Amino acid sequence: MARMIAERSDVVPVLAEIFRAYGFEGASLARITEGTKLGKGSLYHFFPGGKEEMAAAVLGEIDDWFRAHVFDPLRSGNDAAKSIAAMFDEVRRYFLAGRKVCLVGVFALGCERDRFAAQVDGYFAAWADSLHEALVRTGRADAVAKELAEEILAVIQGALVLARARNEPEIFVRALDRMERRLAL
Repeated sequence: MARMIAERSDVVPVLAEIFRAYGFEGASLARITEGTKLGKGSLYHFFPGGKEEMAAAVLGEIDDWFRAHVFDPLRSGNDAAKSIAAMFDEVRRYFLAGRKVCLVGVFALGCERDRFAAQVDGYFAAWADSLHEALVRTGRADAVAKELAEEILAVIQGALVLARARNEPEIFVRALDRMERRLAL
């Protein structure tokens, strides 16, 4: 039985998987209509700005999820060490323990990077800033916390790429485990 899509918000997760699989340029309208099971008219009803609006909606939903589950808890958690540990758990869950690539990272590396520069930069800046703040609250010096936040994000993103390239999701899990041990959370 075909899935029923009744609202714009129902389409966004499906679009995310299409963009994740094919990138922005590779996500043709034919692939999008096939993947969503919606005709062009329905798609343009939900997204009058076309594929660019679809991608912006997907990036917005990713940003909302990370704000709710990662960035805000890092900033407001009473116990910064527990908030950082929870970040690692949420990241493992979101990226399906290394089986799901980071769509924002895909957009950062592709031709669409300039088109979505504000959203891509905002996502990574918010993550780095909130992690930096939490690391400072654990007692680390400001400069050390800033460097460590950048390193953690680089490890997460790099491990996602390597896990995908090698078709070994365990690489991602091991990299996160090593980083947590280094932080001694």
